Amino acid sequence: MSEPVGVSGNQLRAIIERIEHVEEEIKELAEAKKEIYQEAKGNGFDVKIIREMIRLRKQDPKERDELETLLEEYWQAIKQAAPTGKAKTKDRGGLLGLDPDLSAEGTERGSLESPAQ
Repeated sequence: MSEPVGVSGNQLRAIIERIEHVEEEIKELAEAKKEIYQEAKGNGFDVKIIREMIRLRKQDPKERDELETLLEEYWQAIKQAAPTGKAKTKDRGGLLGLDPDLSAEGTERGSLESPAQ
């Protein structure tokens, strides 16, 4: 079989091999990341909170501040709305101004803020 016109088999093979190499590196990095999260969990850290912190640190600070403000406004609106039969909650603040007692599941979540704040 002859080579298609305008396609270099050697060049195409090199590109494919490079992509395969990068995919293998990504797989190895994902495994390393998983091990780091396991280490954090083993040291008593909440992995879900760590993931959220990483997500927040990636955001533009101005956008994050705007999101915090809107979330706080929405939480306040929910708290001021007529009760729907659920127990009344107290305001403790928390990450992004979320009231940990107002979760949809009705379970408390911890705050990332230090006690000094």
